[in-house]
Amino acid sequence: MKKRKIKAIVEKGKDERFSIYSKDHFGNSYFGGFGASVAAAKEDFLKSVKEAIEEEQTESNAVYSIDNIVIEYSYDIPSFFNFFDFINVSRFAEYAGVNESKMRAYKSGVSFPGEKTTAKIFRAIRKIGTELTAATLL
Repeated sequence: MKKRKIKAIVEKGKDERFSIYSKDHFGNSYFGGFGASVAAAKEDFLKSVKEAIEEEQTESNAVYSIDNIVIEYSYDIPSFFNFFDFINVSRFAEYAGVNESKMRAYKSGVSFPGEKTTAKIFRAIRKIGTELTAATLL
């Protein structure tokens, strides 16, 4: 069965809670999730996807399964550091070549990086991923 991709946007709101939404949908069923953490919002989002699958199967006999769904998450910076909370922000700032106090402000959502700084942060994230993928253990 062909995989169905859902693009999901993860953001920290002004109320300090996290939300996940998507422009993708099944029929009239859209997806959304909320939570005090990104992990909680993801759990809620996945629940809405499962409910949409059930509704779609009931209404139109469409063949969707959670097993053939791939969710691609895009994070704002506060959400990224909330979900990947094992990343030390100070060390990451140094690695990315970004001012440490500014990185903390980006992480908390107090301020937002410009286009160049966002690109720098993204390149550092990709580089870490590449380095982790290439690593092996003895």
